[in-house]
Amino acid sequence: MKQYHIILASNSPRRRDLLAGLDIPFEVRVLPDIEENYPKGLSVNEIPEYIAAEKADAYRAQMADDELIITADTVVILGQEALGKPTDPDDACRMLRMLSGRTHQVTTGVCLTTKERQKRFSVTTNVTFGTLTEEEIHHYVTKYKPFDKAGAYGIQEWIGYIGVTGLEGSYYNVMGLPIQRIYTELKAFDCKTTEE
Repeated sequence: MKQYHIILASNSPRRRDLLAGLDIPFEVRVLPDIEENYPKGLSVNEIPEYIAAEKADAYRAQMADDELIITADTVVILGQEALGKPTDPDDACRMLRMLSGRTHQVTTGVCLTTKERQKRFSVTTNVTFGTLTEEEIHHYVTKYKPFDKAGAYGIQEWIGYIGVTGLEGSYYNVMGLPIQRIYTELKAFDCKTTEE
């Protein structure tokens, strides 16, 4: 990847830490007020990749020729409902009650974008929660304030320690970045001008 200057377009400290773990030089660049909207008819599985691509498009006009920008979006999916970031403590508690005692999917959509090419992909992990009590839910929401996290939880925090009973797929994907897949895709990335 020496031919590209890598940019991580994310405010998330978790995504920064995960990308730093690859020992690849990068910088963080964040544009303010990027919308995270999607068309109503989109299936829940397509939402993360769509939003990641929309984020990438916001950066394209100011990209240098040698830059590769990484954008990502993570959604928690329960049945056919996408759980984004909670709006307030009540909404966070509502989401955790929904996840309690059930298996859900965490899907992260990623875009690797240069001026000439864009590679899009998604990674999904199945996560199972044991039954959470009201006391546990309120403790977590009050102390950890998971308002910047899809589905109102961070698997690497207290709620993950006491609540997650099973996981199938990438743990790091649940944290917000499927880092092994990103590493594989970065190695394969070339200068073709076609978009995938």
